[in-house]
Amino acid sequence: MVVLATALSSCQKGGNETTLSGLNPKDFETVVDGDSTALYVLKNKNGMEVCITNFGARIVSIMVPNKDGVPTDVVLGFDSIGPYTTVKSDFGAAIGRYANRINQGKIKVDGQEIQLPQNNYGHCLHGGPQGWQYKVFKANPINENTIQFALESPDGDMNFPGNVKAYVTYKLNDMNEIDIKYEATTDAPTVINMTNHSYFNLNGDATQTILNDTLFLNADKFTPVDSTFMTTGEIASVFDTPFDFTTATTVGERIDTEGNVQLQNGHGYDHNWVLNSNGDISQIAARLISPTTGIVLEVYTDQPGIQVYAGNFLDGTVTGKKGTKYERRTAICLETQVYPDSPNKQGKEGWPNCYLKPGEKYTHETIFRFSVNE
Repeated sequence: MVVLATALSSCQKGGNETTLSGLNPKDFETVVDGDSTALYVLKNKNGMEVCITNFGARIVSIMVPNKDGVPTDVVLGFDSIGPYTTVKSDFGAAIGRYANRINQGKIKVDGQEIQLPQNNYGHCLHGGPQGWQYKVFKANPINENTIQFALESPDGDMNFPGNVKAYVTYKLNDMNEIDIKYEATTDAPTVINMTNHSYFNLNGDATQTILNDTLFLNADKFTPVDSTFMTTGEIASVFDTPFDFTTATTVGERIDTEGNVQLQNGHGYDHNWVLNSNGDISQIAARLISPTTGIVLEVYTDQPGIQVYAGNFLDGTVTGKKGTKYERRTAICLETQVYPDSPNKQGKEGWPNCYLKPGEKYTHETIFRFSVNE
């Protein structure tokens, strides 16, 4: 894998040379709350390129060779930093402190109830309206193929307790893997759940939906939600339901099944699946294949769950890269995580711990592996 050090350097200095995905690094230079933003580029020997900005530690583009060897951008995003700072979106972001939803924005820490922002159907979503996806991380290039982003989140940030130091490390290797590692520490008890929120369109054409993509999920169970997208506390079997992807099935085959309450509640797929891998990152969690490009995305993680969101709320009001309007279901998110609202379901059978105490370290690793379907 070669992330050219020159590429990292030129992006930091705002060189004019465009990336393989057609981005101009100068278009990602601005100042947000006194901190400078930039674009960083990782490349490998197989023609892959990953562009990342330190605003939200966001993946901006991922160029992957398709079945014909043509480099193809497989994620949604923007051509410049401006829309990332003005349009409320999670495109490519490192989410924190708590990815997904917390019921009514309430958590208990050391017996004390804390009220968090309520920014989604009365719940706290993705760390609140000013979650980490809207913060400028400090960029620390480590070596030719690795870059780390660091963030210090003060006590009371979106009313979450504890001074938290968080790190997100991206590594692109010659196996065409993006290896993402998350770490966090705190000086007071808090909750933590980090993830990456890339919107994948393996067709390389965001005017096409992802409904014909084939999806496999290594999960026999999922966590049902109510009409406000809040987990009910139940862990339910996927079998004999539209949520069974243990045999690879196209995303669109059952997404609008009439009479299914869970699909009605989620407006399609917007649910957390309980992975069978039990934290074993060597076991596959998910596989997505585009029949158009032949590009395959495999997900490996040490987390217990994966949120699959099929872009149900994209509605054409956001214009992204190359002037493309992002319409409904033109992308799918595969967000590895602990289950939604775990802070309020501690002690329920099967629900994971999400609390972090002083002296402990939160860690999370997820690998996005790209290949071509033979």
